[in-house]
Amino acid sequence: MARLRLGPLLRYVDGASATVWVEADRPCTAEVRCADGTRGTSRTFQIAGHHYALVHVEGLRPGTDTAYEVSLDESPVWPLPDSPFPPSTIRTPGGEDGGTVRVTFGSCRWAAPPAAEHGGSAGSRLRPKQDDPIGPDALDTLAARIAADPAAPRPDVLLLLGDQVYADEVSDDTRHWLAARRDLSEPPGDQVADYEEYTHLYYESWLDPEVRWLLSTVPSCMIFDDHDVIDDWNTSASWLAEMRATPWWRERILSGLMSYWVYQHIGNLPPEELERDKLFAAVRAAPDGTDALRAFAATADTEPASTRWSYRRDFGRVRLLMVDTRAARVLKEDERAMLDPGEAEWLREQALAGGCDHLLIGTSLPWLLPHLIHDAEGWDAALCRGERGARWARFGERLRRAADLEHWAAFPSSFDSLAALIAEAGSGADAPATVCVLSGDVHHAYVAEPTWPDGGPGARVLQLTCSPVHNSIPGYIRGGFRFGWSRVGRALGRRFARHGRLPRAAVDWRRTGGPWFGNHLMTLTMRGRSSRLRLDRALAGKGGAERMETVTETRLTP
Repeated sequence: MARLRLGPLLRYVDGASATVWVEADRPCTAEVRCADGTRGTSRTFQIAGHHYALVHVEGLRPGTDTAYEVSLDESPVWPLPDSPFPPSTIRTPGGEDGGTVRVTFGSCRWAAPPAAEHGGSAGSRLRPKQDDPIGPDALDTLAARIAADPAAPRPDVLLLLGDQVYADEVSDDTRHWLAARRDLSEPPGDQVADYEEYTHLYYESWLDPEVRWLLSTVPSCMIFDDHDVIDDWNTSASWLAEMRATPWWRERILSGLMSYWVYQHIGNLPPEELERDKLFAAVRAAPDGTDALRAFAATADTEPASTRWSYRRDFGRVRLLMVDTRAARVLKEDERAMLDPGEAEWLREQALAGGCDHLLIGTSLPWLLPHLIHDAEGWDAALCRGERGARWARFGERLRRAADLEHWAAFPSSFDSLAALIAEAGSGADAPATVCVLSGDVHHAYVAEPTWPDGGPGARVLQLTCSPVHNSIPGYIRGGFRFGWSRVGRALGRRFARHGRLPRAAVDWRRTGGPWFGNHLMTLTMRGRSSRLRLDRALAGKGGAERMETVTETRLTP
């Protein structure tokens, strides 16, 4: 009898349909059966000995909240026996609250191991709460909040903005598991090496009972960041050349892209896009799709412009553009760009398509940073391209890698291009009320608001940064971020800019909220052209209980 190894994950939902992702332990037919009689089935496809299905459920009614069950070869596997959680449901937009869209987002979730072995009862009981040196998991506390009142408003979508798994910083349990299967004295040591080891990371992260239930009942959109592959992934051309010269990198990058496609990417896409996806069709049609997916990953690695990981999702009149800021880079030093020309053109077309009240641009890396850090990254980019000579260029490359100087500010032309695009998208009669850049990565939360020399767009523009969901940051880096926002830090940044002979950035900006430290989630609640922002922090209570506390809530538009 087939068993449920991972999932279900509720991924795409619209007014009439949904997709549900599962992993089984053997080939089978997966079925999602809803309480209102609607259902969907799909035969599993195989990758590297693992079996997956993305089940398309059609015939749902708008404005309904329908419980569902999952069966494998007609044997029920979800909900798990004795589950303490409410039934998993598919909540479609529409109904009395149909004009309201709630988007919750965050990034950087380092996972602790679940309480049970993979495929066992990890999802059937709350895991024991222990003292966690990095604090309560914000996804756990969100799950607890929803489970306590299932009928209450909940996010229409959960955006996970990178570092869903940490391939280069594994837990002690995973390190012991790796040591049992290979010699950790050989590269890449206690980092993941292949597809099988990547699957272990996803089990460790998504078998957490609260997170497993949360992902089964709240739709999710995801994009990778560096730790999904390796710290500072694609930071520079010389970095990439050095990695490709190692004996282990090719298997790592191929496995990282393959596992991302299976576990995260395909669920991001609407069913009609999946129907047109030739790779998805080939993988599903083959007895074993491993070779087809591996060939795709190899091409995506060596020819990044051949693949688009970015995607668009519309939630009523709220448009989300999730942008790949890792694999789509141009790394040649005198042509550096955050996005290759094709990717930049795609983003432009989608941002200027009109027809939305709120435009959300999801990028794992913040566009607007503390001023000192922004100027330091621009200065370093100037050094690396030879603005101050070869010796400074060598120093700049060492500094770029050591200090993670690789955000939008490290690609100055891309920074200015995004500023110009946002101004254009936010102007005119059909402009949205808000344009929000949603980001993570930097292990703290803040709000920043830009201004343009010519007055800028009519839309309100904000950088909303929320990180981490479950991770930590050393005290000295916290101090550095605070200093980076200060007047003294800004003055020091200007000195860096002068030494690098940098022109003024296309926009100025100020911090209007934060910095906040801890494990957080941000939520935008949009109705018509109004928008509100809330930041919630995960806190540990008495007796090991965890809860969410609202740190700030503010109206962005009337």
